[in-house]
Amino acid sequence: MQEEQFVIGLDFGTDSVRSVIIRTCDGKEVSSSVFNFPRWRDGLFCNPAINQFRQHPLDYIEGLKETICSCLKNAGPSVAKSVKAISIDTTGSTPVAVNKEGTPLALLGGLEEDENAMFVLWKDHTAVKEAEEINLHSKKFPGNYLRYVGGVYSSEWFWAKLLHVLRKDEKVRNNCFSWVEHCDWIPFLLTGGTHVSQMKRSRCAAGHKALWAEEFGGLPPDEFFSSLDPLLKGFTKKLFSKTYTSDEPAGKLSREWAERLGLTANVVVGVGAFDAHMGAVGGQIEPYYLSKVMGTSTCDILVAPVNEVEGALVGGICGQVTGSVIPGMIGMEAGQSAFGDTYAWFRNILSWPLNLLYNSSLIDSTIADKLIQEATDKIIKELSLAAEALPLEISNELSVDWLNGRRTPDANQLLKACISGLNLGTDAP
Repeated sequence: MQEEQFVIGLDFGTDSVRSVIIRTCDGKEVSSSVFNFPRWRDGLFCNPAINQFRQHPLDYIEGLKETICSCLKNAGPSVAKSVKAISIDTTGSTPVAVNKEGTPLALLGGLEEDENAMFVLWKDHTAVKEAEEINLHSKKFPGNYLRYVGGVYSSEWFWAKLLHVLRKDEKVRNNCFSWVEHCDWIPFLLTGGTHVSQMKRSRCAAGHKALWAEEFGGLPPDEFFSSLDPLLKGFTKKLFSKTYTSDEPAGKLSREWAERLGLTANVVVGVGAFDAHMGAVGGQIEPYYLSKVMGTSTCDILVAPVNEVEGALVGGICGQVTGSVIPGMIGMEAGQSAFGDTYAWFRNILSWPLNLLYNSSLIDSTIADKLIQEATDKIIKELSLAAEALPLEISNELSVDWLNGRRTPDANQLLKACISGLNLGTDAP
C-alpha cells in the first residue's frame, strides 16, 4: 500500500497565523492550529489615530513554529516524516525593510522597538501622501506604469510604504538594503536564505502591489522612481526583475528549520502569495466566477484566460496580473479596506455602555466581566437577526462602508464612512 503523504499550509492573517496539515490523497484536514500574535494583540507599535499598523517579525516567527509543532503533535508521530511540502500565504501588501542578508531590521540590535523597522501591515495608511505623489507623478510618463493596477496607486501598497518609511526614519533609511513582502520573506526564512538576492519574489505580490509587469520587462525604470524622490534612486537594482508563480518551489526546508519543526530537510517550500488570491484557489475559482474572500477586509478575485482578455484594461481595480492566482490566467483583484474590522468597530461602539457594569453596586467585577463578554459576543448576531426581519423600504437608512477608506473603485484611503436617513423612528436593528 502506498505511503500516505501530507502537506502543510500556513495562512498569516491580520490577527493570527493558522496552520493546517492536509492528506494529499483526498484533501482531508488532519490537524490545525491557531496562534494569536501577542505583540499585535497588545497594540504594540500601532497608532490607530494616524492609521499606523505595524507587526513585529517575532510574532510571525513564534506563530510559525508554534502552529506547525502543535499540528504535528496533534497529528501523531508518523505524520512528520511523511510531510512533503509547505506553502504559505500572507496579508499584503505587508512589506518590511531588510539588510543584505534579508533580515528584517527589527531583528537587529538597536532597531527592535522601531516601528519603521517592522512589517507595515496591509491596512497601514500612513503613506497616503506618498501614494498621491505616485499618482500625480505617473502622469508625466508616457508608459502609464499604473495601467495594470487600475490606474490608481494605493497607500496600502509596496512603493508608497517604502517611500514613507525612508522619509520618516533616518536610522531605518541608513540600514535598509532592500524592501521585502511578508509572503516572500517567510519562504526565504524557511529555506535558509543568506542574501536577499536569493529571494524568490511572488508574482502575486509584485504584480498587484509593486508595479511589476511582464510588459515592462520587470519593474518600471529607475528614472520613474528617482525622479519622484532621490531617496528611491537605485532601489530597483536592490529589488527584483524576475517573479515566480505559486506552483513553483522556493527551495527545500533548511536543516535549522527542519530541526526546529521536527520535519525532514527534504520538505519542499512553495513560493508565497497573498491570502485572498490563494483563498480563491481554495474556493476552486473558475474563469469569470467572482470569488469573495472575507476577513478583516474583503478581496474580490476573478480569473480569466490570458487569450480572452486580449489587452483589455479594467480601471479602478487593484491589478490584473498573469499567474497571480492560477498559472496561465489573468488574476484580477478588487475589494474593500474593511469588513470584519467594521463589525468589530460597530460591536465596540455599541457595547461601550456595558463598561458601566464595573461601577455597579449590584454585582462584582467577575460577574461584570462575564455579562459584558456574553452581551458583546451576541450583539452582532442578535442585531442581524432582528434587522433581517425588517421590511425593505425606500426610506430605509443607508450606510457607506468606507470606515478604513476605499479600496475599489479607485483607491482613496482619505474617504470616510457615513450612515444616512436616520430619524427618531430609527431603532437599533
